[in-house]
Amino acid sequence: MNERSIIGTALAALADSVRPLRKAAEFSGDAGCIAEARQLAVRFLQQLEAEWFAVLGDRTTGDLLLVVSELVTNAERHSHGPYLLELEGTDRQVLVTVYDSSSTLPHRYDQDPGRLGGHGLEIVHALADRLGAERVPVGKRVQAVFDLERRRVST
Repeated sequence: MNERSIIGTALAALADSVRPLRKAAEFSGDAGCIAEARQLAVRFLQQLEAEWFAVLGDRTTGDLLLVVSELVTNAERHSHGPYLLELEGTDRQVLVTVYDSSSTLPHRYDQDPGRLGGHGLEIVHALADRLGAERVPVGKRVQAVFDLERRRVST
């Protein structure tokens, strides 16, 4: 093995070690799917803390789990088929992404404490640092971003 191949191997290993942690699961919408999605998120966050030394804290963990619940609930309620939950993170940020088969983008209603229902996106918008939605070939993608660095500074 020459010096160039040793350096190339070392760089490839380094690149592998800095890839974000990723977990994903498809859910059918059957009873218990929202709880399963939350359990996946709990395991993901535990692994993120252990492997990336991410500093989450109880508040950020609670916010992330509530966002997972809301996005998965919306996908279950408004799509016509299975949906996919993807979690990706490092010590700096966590992305919560849900894909579903409906091409209708979510609508955020004006605040109205008297309205029954329709508060999911309002909650996600309040908890996440950024929120985006776009149409994709299979339907839509809704993504909430949590900036862990900003949260460490603000606490």
